[in-house]
Amino acid sequence: METDIDSAAEMLMQGGVGVLATDTLYGLVGSALSSETIDRIYELKQRNHTKPLIVLIAQIEDIEQFGVVLSEKLITQLEQYWPGPYSILLPTIDDQFEYLHRGTDHIAFRLPDKSELLEVLTQTGPLVAPSANMEGMPPAHTIQEARNYFGTDVDFYVDEGERKNKASTLISFDGENVVIERE
Repeated sequence: METDIDSAAEMLMQGGVGVLATDTLYGLVGSALSSETIDRIYELKQRNHTKPLIVLIAQIEDIEQFGVVLSEKLITQLEQYWPGPYSILLPTIDDQFEYLHRGTDHIAFRLPDKSELLEVLTQTGPLVAPSANMEGMPPAHTIQEARNYFGTDVDFYVDEGERKNKASTLISFDGENVVIERE
């Protein structure tokens, strides 16, 4: 079902899963705080269950609810990349988020550079948003391409035209050094 951004936010807060434009690509979005929602996304994407997902946040402090310890140094490092197309891998000390980190004890976070999406994240809380495609297939650049993948198996689609960006760059910090995990 095609809908607007406000209706999509409502559906997300009720545990829904849908397709929404991020600051990079169309994403298959759902609450990062619901293991049931995460399981549904893995099934829809036919994603390898050992591959972790990236969590979108509305502000840096949001990462603390995932067992990430925020220090002044870390905040300074994060502010160099956010908001923007960088997903940053951070260690978590909380085992309850294994459904996100898949045994790696690290979760990747991104603070998107897209005001409409930040408004949604402020309402819904953190979301996962892997690219809208089946694993191993090209990411959807249009809503029609996303529909070809998911049909009526998702709760909503928000059409924002063609998305020509590429996936985010995944980085981590090794002390003062930045490690590029994925271009």
